[in-house]
Amino acid sequence: MKESKILIVDDESQFIKIILNILREHENYTLIVATSGEQALKTVKEYDFDLILLDIIMEPMDGYEVCRILQADERTKYIPIIFLTAKNGHVSIAKGFEAGSVDYITKPFFEDELLARVRTHIKLKQHEDEQQMKIDDGVLELQKLNKEIIATQKEVIFTLGAIGEFRSQETGQHVKRVAEYTYLLAKLSGVSEEKAQLMKMASPMHDIGKIGIADSILNKPGKLTPAEWEIMQTHVNLGYEMLRHSKRPILKMATDIALHHHEKYNGKGYPNQLQGEEISLCGRITALADVFDALGSVRPYKERWNDEDILEYIKSQSAKQFDPKLVALFFENIHQFFKIRDKYSEKE
Repeated sequence: MKESKILIVDDESQFIKIILNILREHENYTLIVATSGEQALKTVKEYDFDLILLDIIMEPMDGYEVCRILQADERTKYIPIIFLTAKNGHVSIAKGFEAGSVDYITKPFFEDELLARVRTHIKLKQHEDEQQMKIDDGVLELQKLNKEIIATQKEVIFTLGAIGEFRSQETGQHVKRVAEYTYLLAKLSGVSEEKAQLMKMASPMHDIGKIGIADSILNKPGKLTPAEWEIMQTHVNLGYEMLRHSKRPILKMATDIALHHHEKYNGKGYPNQLQGEEISLCGRITALADVFDALGSVRPYKERWNDEDILEYIKSQSAKQFDPKLVALFFENIHQFFKIRDKYSEKE
């Protein structure tokens, strides 16, 4: 892993020396200093920084302005910025976050506090960079497969969807069942045959982002920690980023499904807390289809639920997790869903 680079921006030499001494004593970072906002903006053009420690009270350009300029630049907007300053009022802190900082440390600061915050944001930046590399690799791979997708896109999409399920110790049968449930719900909802078929072919991609999640989290046989759960949730955006560049109808729909299938009808889902019909219909349909199948399947973190508990759960989540109209259609035609489940059982 590359050595992390940190830019320290402060016009007071005594604080620069303190920061340098603390970080050099405990960590092996590459440390670069700028003594003004103008110098900082020039320096960021020369190096790829992993973190910026930025003073606020500087002249003629203060830290707020420097931060806003960095945030407005596509090349520097993702560099985390920690404000280091004697301004400790809540208004100043709020102004710092509004400008785009990720953290705020007041002077004088404790050595262990500085080290802990720097280490935390360096690790977060490293994780984001790793995820971006995976996204870029996924996009490149999809582009290489473009010619084959033209001729065999249904098979390729199904295969890619199965990869995500396989990594989380799920089976190809899960993908088939979710595809069939999605098609059935789409038709019951009054969707045209063409669009229902499109949903069926795109739904296997709903969890494609899981290929970017570490096995230790994906297959953990127990409850995830808050930090692990936060990483797990990123599979939605990972899937979206992998798929969003395509203009092909199936992949465009798969993009919506990947992004929306963990949103909840009451607005308490993720990643964007969409509510009701703000969530795409294909996302709402796949969400119900996926949960119905997942509850009846064994996962590393749970046993298979019985049918009574599954149906009771889905009923209880009407207008909460699921679209109430879809829940009603599901129960009105429950025998058809069980028929699909039996046809594509794990014994096959």
